[in-house]
Amino acid sequence: MFAEERQQLISALVAERGRVSVTDLADRFSITTETIRRDLAALEVSGNLRRVHGGAVPSDRLSTREESILERAVQRQVEKLRIANAALALIPQLTTGSILLDAGSTTETLADLLAQQTPSANGNDELVVITHAIPIAAKLSTTPGIALQILGGRVRGLTQAAVGQSTVEAAYKLRPDIAFVGANGIHATFGLSTPDPDEAAVKAAFVTSARRVVALADSSKLDAETLVQFANLKDVDTLITDGEPSAELAAALAEAGVDVVIA
Repeated sequence: MFAEERQQLISALVAERGRVSVTDLADRFSITTETIRRDLAALEVSGNLRRVHGGAVPSDRLSTREESILERAVQRQVEKLRIANAALALIPQLTTGSILLDAGSTTETLADLLAQQTPSANGNDELVVITHAIPIAAKLSTTPGIALQILGGRVRGLTQAAVGQSTVEAAYKLRPDIAFVGANGIHATFGLSTPDPDEAAVKAAFVTSARRVVALADSSKLDAETLVQFANLKDVDTLITDGEPSAELAAALAEAGVDVVIA
């Protein structure tokens, strides 16, 4: 196989999987790891991918790259709906309780499902929903059976979520039954991350405060690292995603005691 042909296949694999390792590629093409590294270097120069420790990721996976909530809302909608339905099944239906919904397109899909639910026959039952996300608050503000609480702060236009010291302090004073959090990256060694420091501070407060932490992340976020870590894998109780994690990430999740749900 010519180098150009092999490099085209490597580029296609990176686009399909989101991350490839040097050793896996060497085994796949029956060549040395040094040759694979030269291929990855050439592909990085041409802008087809970005090299990371032990492998490569798509060129658009920069540590500070962040799409707006409006852009994310139209991406991977089927997968996010499956994840949201699996998350909904974790919320007690017949008893009072409290949940925290992080900002994000998948948690927003979960809010859509909550808004569509039939209220409990017991008029005294109310689910307390806490959020710092304006779109989620708007969806649930008039929903019967839901007592909505909004955390204030400075609103980031990109995510339409409140951030800042007041948001963080308010989050630390709560103890919700379940926090449903999003992440831009979930990595075997780097844990959960997001590009913005202010968003990371709020997410870290959510993770610390909740009795149970459920991460909602479609498979494009797996094995990704963005700029700011806000939690280790051991801080998460459950990960709901739409695809099987890589062998490395699956092993790390199992070691951390994370229950993985494939929706």
